[in-house]
Amino acid sequence: MKHGTFVSRSLPALGLLALAFAAFRGPASAQQQTVDPALYSGLRWRTLGPFRSGRVDAVSGVPGRPHEFYFGAVNGGVWKTINAGRTWTPVFDSQPVASIGAIAVAPSNADLVYAGTGESTLRDSMGYGNGVYKSTNAGNTWTHVGLADSHHVGRIAVDPRNPNVVFVAAIGHLYAANAERGLFRSRDGGATWQNVLHKNDSVGAVDVAIDPSNPQVVYTSLWNTRRPPWFTYAPSNGPGGGIYKSTDGGTTWKPLTNGLPADSFGRSGIAIAPSSPRIVYAVIDAKEGGLYRSADAGATWTKTTGDTRVWGRGWYFEKVAVDPKNPDIVYVPNVGIQRSKDGGKTFGTW
Repeated sequence: MKHGTFVSRSLPALGLLALAFAAFRGPASAQQQTVDPALYSGLRWRTLGPFRSGRVDAVSGVPGRPHEFYFGAVNGGVWKTINAGRTWTPVFDSQPVASIGAIAVAPSNADLVYAGTGESTLRDSMGYGNGVYKSTNAGNTWTHVGLADSHHVGRIAVDPRNPNVVFVAAIGHLYAANAERGLFRSRDGGATWQNVLHKNDSVGAVDVAIDPSNPQVVYTSLWNTRRPPWFTYAPSNGPGGGIYKSTDGGTTWKPLTNGLPADSFGRSGIAIAPSSPRIVYAVIDAKEGGLYRSADAGATWTKTTGDTRVWGRGWYFEKVAVDPKNPDIVYVPNVGIQRSKDGGKTFGTW
């Protein structure tokens, strides 16, 4: 059994699992809706383990299976629980790589799982991967499906209606330029890939989100980063980063710039409000970094907060999730898990 080489508390599995629960929880029953929240006031979060998998930067719930979750450790492989976290099983140990950057379960097929290898938390000590893997039996077995030279994967998004349409945000090599970076799309379940958004050999993609109401609408964020040997902490942000939108399923793209920062645009994360898809959030590492909100599907943006507790250390964090029922409830995992109930204007830990 493989175990993580590096251990850190900076990005706990518990925080990412909370976001996965928020994203995949099903409709509440009438009885649940009438329960007084004060009854839960004494409950506190607790660590569910496992304790030897290393840092965690990828997690996914499973639609229709509320007790089933996956997480990927940066050097500990993929782990799975079917009992809401009471016990965990490593399901990726037979593969030749242990660094995981992204996990996605197909919304229309709960047994179909994609894992992107190579962590996205690009610190001074990190592990790289060898592309994308696919499981058609809920993680029991895996098949390598390509993008072997992508090294680091920031996010995988699967079409909500067609499990064979999948996007991979490939960051690329951390220490040098390489061609296999940018946003990739497969229309045949990973058998073949097309690089649908490639600026140059230094600019990769770090996040991608598909509109749940219209899968022809796709957002992605690009990031030009490099970690020279003389950098011991944060990597550099180069030119070419930004947020892009496609309205034809990823074939053509246009940059979104109205209201977004232009100077030193680094890593960014994107989330679409499931209950109101024209509302889009982006947490951005930049000179004018912060959380940005669009109410018109990305045409214009407003900075809701510049609180560094939300976007600070952006090269390492910069992920965001929206409550499936309330577009004003937003979660951002950073050193602490930040939650906003007013559309991103104010945040607090929980």
